[in-house]
Amino acid sequence: MNEPILERDPSDPKHKEVNPVLKLALELGPLIVFFFANARGEWLMEKVPALASLGGPIFVATALFMIATAIALLVSWFVMRSLPIMPLVSGVVVFVFGALTLFLHNDVFIKMKPTIVNALFAAVLLGGLAFGKSLLGYVFESAFHLDAEGWKKLTFRWGLFFLFLALVNEVVWRSFSTDTWIAFKVWGIMPITLIFTFSQMPLIMRHSLDDRFGKLK
Repeated sequence: MNEPILERDPSDPKHKEVNPVLKLALELGPLIVFFFANARGEWLMEKVPALASLGGPIFVATALFMIATAIALLVSWFVMRSLPIMPLVSGVVVFVFGALTLFLHNDVFIKMKPTIVNALFAAVLLGGLAFGKSLLGYVFESAFHLDAEGWKKLTFRWGLFFLFLALVNEVVWRSFSTDTWIAFKVWGIMPITLIFTFSQMPLIMRHSLDDRFGKLK
């Protein structure tokens, strides 16, 4: 039987876990490419004159961001023989808004991408809860094993956090320069996300089914 295109449910015994380091590299890689290409856009256009036709560093960064995202999804496919749901959703938005950015030569579209993605993730997580589904397991199942109540609470909190990220992105890109927005996107969002993640450890420990956490309760 052929493997499904999308990753299997975490509860499925055939679900294939991915090395956490590789997973992190595939998720952060395109973002780092975006930051580097914007910061060194002039240099890249000198080295590859064809890139100059795109019109400026932010547009070069957008094009390379789209390419890096496609490569990350292809690597995921070759490793797992399926596509991870959340990076796929993010990738689709990158392709759509990236194409609009390049076609219309307006960087507003790529700046709105994080807002759309985070709002969409929030809608999926909170909407899933409305139908009795704790969908966060697709993201953290390889790291944590929680009871149903734990997944429900954690999914709700992450849903609200994604809404917060969507609002923060709107404030930053509308209030500051493009370079400041990109720097915040790369170096600000990650620390904020890590702080939020670690702040959820007490909840995870209370609802963990893992003996390692059980001994710490």
